[in-house]
Amino acid sequence: MTDTLFQAYVPLLFWTGLGLLLFRFLPDSLPRFLGRSLYWVGIPLEILALARQTNFADQIGLAPLATIAILICGLVLAWTSLQIVRKTASNTRLNSGETDAPVQEAIAEKSLHAIATSSITEQPAVNFWEARSRQGSFILSSMFGNTGFVGLAIAPAFVSEDYLGWIVFYSITHNVVGTYGIGVFLASYFGRSVHQISWRTLVRDILTVPSLWAFTVGYLTRAVELPSILESGLHSCIWVIIPTALLLMGMRLSQLQGWNSLRLALVPAVLKVFVVPSLVGLVATLAGLPAEPRLALVLMSGMPTAFAGLILAEEYELNRDLIASSIVLTTIMLFVTIPIWLFLFGDRPIF
Repeated sequence: MTDTLFQAYVPLLFWTGLGLLLFRFLPDSLPRFLGRSLYWVGIPLEILALARQTNFADQIGLAPLATIAILICGLVLAWTSLQIVRKTASNTRLNSGETDAPVQEAIAEKSLHAIATSSITEQPAVNFWEARSRQGSFILSSMFGNTGFVGLAIAPAFVSEDYLGWIVFYSITHNVVGTYGIGVFLASYFGRSVHQISWRTLVRDILTVPSLWAFTVGYLTRAVELPSILESGLHSCIWVIIPTALLLMGMRLSQLQGWNSLRLALVPAVLKVFVVPSLVGLVATLAGLPAEPRLALVLMSGMPTAFAGLILAEEYELNRDLIASSIVLTTIMLFVTIPIWLFLFGDRPIF
């Protein structure tokens, strides 16, 4: 198991580290270009490939329903935690004698949109959590995990072949219904000012998500045999998409503003990799779910904060620092939580 984890994390560490090193020599506009390219081309191609190769006939039922239930649970926990954090921050400012005067001064100097999307450490006197872009990033960081890049690379090592379908279906459902369904809705909602929000705009943003159409095309064309060169190219492109996503993460990590960014991401990180999978394991145990599908759900629900959160942040102008910091913390936490989940909810020895 230790060797498997090591092999899975070598690409993650290498490409992310390369992005950290190279960003200082690259144009500042490159991360946004990569993010939008992944959103419109890269991720849809990956989902298209997964949809074509997965046997859905044996997996329709509990797996997608459980995934959607976990997403709803994550949303409720994230929203509740955000309100607690906002209230705590406001009380702290009141107790320290701060007023809203700095906010009014900041508004006089720059637009509301610039305030919402600026770096976490630019406004020490302002309640950070009143910016809509940070609220959206908090919820995205708490809810959506990297079930594609990291989940599909790690979780299958701990589950037998009979239950691999649970892992694949979780990843697809999580990405289609969650990240690029609910996630786009939330990113669109929090990425606009209150006066810019309309239900027509939100619905349009969801219906035009390329990954949803890619999944539909992939599902409907499973029985269609593509030319071998096209089929192999479709699957090979994943090995380009994954390094590109990791490079983007590294570039964004290089822009973090020290410990303050990591500190503010601690709550969504703990929710993502510890609280939610703990509840999933407890409920699955009480429901009498067998050990392996239970472990599959726990592992996938406890994956690090999704790289796709950065892609959505690029597309909808949410706060990048918070999501990138959550990715760092949850990735580090993953090394600790996986042995815990294997011990509590698995039926095989850890080593």
